[in-house]
Amino acid sequence: MLPFPYWKSDSHIDRFFTVIKSKLYVMENTGKLKGYTIFITGASRGIGKAVALKVARDGANVVIAAKTSKPHPKLRGTIYTAAKEIEDAGGKALPCIVDVRSEEQIQEAVDMAVKRFGGIDILVNNASAISVTSTPTTTMKKFDLMNQINTRGTFLCSKICLPHLIQSKKNGRQPHILNMSPPLPLERGMLSRGVAYGIAKYGMSMCTMGMAEEFREYGIAVNSLWPRTVIWTAAVENLGGDFFKEVSRTPEIVADASYAILIKSSLNCTGNFCYDDDVLHQEGVTNLGQYNINQSQSGNALALKDFFAAKL
Repeated sequence: MLPFPYWKSDSHIDRFFTVIKSKLYVMENTGKLKGYTIFITGASRGIGKAVALKVARDGANVVIAAKTSKPHPKLRGTIYTAAKEIEDAGGKALPCIVDVRSEEQIQEAVDMAVKRFGGIDILVNNASAISVTSTPTTTMKKFDLMNQINTRGTFLCSKICLPHLIQSKKNGRQPHILNMSPPLPLERGMLSRGVAYGIAKYGMSMCTMGMAEEFREYGIAVNSLWPRTVIWTAAVENLGGDFFKEVSRTPEIVADASYAILIKSSLNCTGNFCYDDDVLHQEGVTNLGQYNINQSQSGNALALKDFFAAKL
């Protein structure tokens, strides 16, 4: 056998390196989530939809639990347009009108999912409200909204899905709860630009810390995932416009990192607070420039650090 490949033409060389790059730079789908039912809050757009599309490529069943049922003048996408994209990607979709502040709506969506797909295997708590404002300028209405959606919504969805996640493990599957929330412990200064929002997001992280231990006996994994940098979503667009667009990454980096977590053993991967780039580096995905909105630059040079992130 020759020590090196025998190249018949330049096209063979190009094809070889294309394959090598695809293995090194892309978080590939494995098919491990085929037939799994994944309940994702806030999945009509942004990070939630990106995660939905990623798992759909495995052939998963996706429950789109979100509020937007009709086109919004400022926010792109509805639960029905997301469902169409999920079906086109190879998954099965169940769009459900859900405000995560409503126990009745969550219960109804969970019941519909169980009736349609036979159970729930994974919960992704993605729905979130954001208002990065100082203490004097934060209204109590906004404070209550963020805490009701972020912390209370995460607790409530986890509580209602729990019996089905327990059954999922009994059925031989790998049940997960994944919360889109920043790592604990806190570092000095992290909350100074938005105390109210920080309280709401760290409330989600405390759900991770507590439930990971509480649910360990059931074999249910509970983890948190957070982007190292700003992610270009409708919420960020409303906050900063084109400035943030030029220094952001796409939601796909969080989707790929989510997928890497969700295909792991629920017994061995729990209680973790992860950054998206760390997860992908562990999977061998080293070229993070592919996730930059501005493709004229590569790597980490472009991306703006999220203010909850410890380092870039």
